[in-house]
Amino acid sequence: MAWEDTPRRPRRTTVRRRPAVTSCLVKSLTTKAVILARGLGTRMRKGDKKAVLEGHQAAVAAAGLKGMMPLAGRPFLDYVVSALADAGYQEVCLVIGPDREVVRDHFERDAKPRRIRMAYAIQEKPLGTADAVLSAERFAGGDRFLVINSDNYYPVEAYRGLRTLETAGIAAFWRQALVTAGNLTLDRVSTFPIVEADEQGFATRLVEAADAPKGAADALISMNCWMFTPTIFTACRAIPPAPSGELEIQAAVRYAMTTLGERFKVLEFREPVLDLTTRGDVAVVTERLAGTRVMP
Repeated sequence: MAWEDTPRRPRRTTVRRRPAVTSCLVKSLTTKAVILARGLGTRMRKGDKKAVLEGHQAAVAAAGLKGMMPLAGRPFLDYVVSALADAGYQEVCLVIGPDREVVRDHFERDAKPRRIRMAYAIQEKPLGTADAVLSAERFAGGDRFLVINSDNYYPVEAYRGLRTLETAGIAAFWRQALVTAGNLTLDRVSTFPIVEADEQGFATRLVEAADAPKGAADALISMNCWMFTPTIFTACRAIPPAPSGELEIQAAVRYAMTTLGERFKVLEFREPVLDLTTRGDVAVVTERLAGTRVMP
């Protein structure tokens, strides 16, 4: 039968619905996070007669395994991964050294996460934070991804805020809040880079503490909590080593901003970031995280 002879059915009017704004937003949210856990833990290894460590804590401190420091029976990294899951991240890559199998064993054998898929990247030598980020390039693929330190407990709101960005981003924390509401001292915070932003809320400079104006009452501080695009890998490869011989992520961010034209949205927070750098931090961080739900 010829097509023309086929009885025609009544034409149906097709109504094309626009997708809801919320569904578009959900599709754009990143699900990936990278935790830099390769550090040697030099300051944690250092003895402190005033610090009281209990049970297995002393052995973990001596090994420099800050992320595995037991706090109320759970390693610190459990709290970090659980907070990422609370913020909606689904895939986490731990950048570790070749001698840090204890970290992998914990998440693969002892306490396998239920809400997070774990991956691992090996940074063969401790060549700095930018080199550590490069180690996670295969994990990131072509996606945006969060990068954080393994010895900091950041607010879940910072994770959520960065996750919604369509661009690169920086979580910047007000200095006074870090000192008065957290466990960081003014001396320690004063060594961290200051974030300057334009009227649209995009970063214009990362100012090293030595170059910052003296006497400033307050300032936005970078605590190494970033949202990156794949552009950061080009920047990490382009920067020269610092005088220490390490490749620093702050230098890569500056290169991405000034040379590659990457724009970093600045999200401001007046909340504390808990810092687990030394033995003296263990007791206060344990106290501050008491009662926190841990469900990686």
